[in-house]
Amino acid sequence: MPARAPEPPAVASPQAASSPAVPGAAACFTGVVCSGLGEGARFVAIDWVQREMRRALGFEPWPGTLNLRMAGTAWQRWRRALAQRPGIVLHPAAGFCAARCFAVRLDGRTAAAAVIPDVDGYPDDKLELVAPLALREALNLRDGSLVRVSFDR
Repeated sequence: MPARAPEPPAVASPQAASSPAVPGAAACFTGVVCSGLGEGARFVAIDWVQREMRRALGFEPWPGTLNLRMAGTAWQRWRRALAQRPGIVLHPAAGFCAARCFAVRLDGRTAAAAVIPDVDGYPDDKLELVAPLALREALNLRDGSLVRVSFDR
């Protein structure tokens, strides 16, 4: 991804970052939908990103990301643990950073992928999600909506 601009503040914060277990999930958390800066849409529209996501994730991503703000000590521990997990690597074109993806399920039913860019200073409380459909519309979400994210094993 290219250099990042400052992040907008979250609209709200989750009351509880971790939520009840979902069968087959490695971990479950609740995040708050927030608007991004449009960088995700520009990034997902790049040819090599689309090629890599089709190769690595098996789908062509909707041109944009769903941004969540995550909070709580359980989330912070999990976020640090993700750095040690291999994930699904997106190999970048020259001048871009690599990223790792992790299969997730939203609200127990919608498959997506969490994208974690390998960028110094990337915020630990931000989670960007991609899917083959417009997640905001498909799940009827708006800024401030709560979404349960279940990380697959």
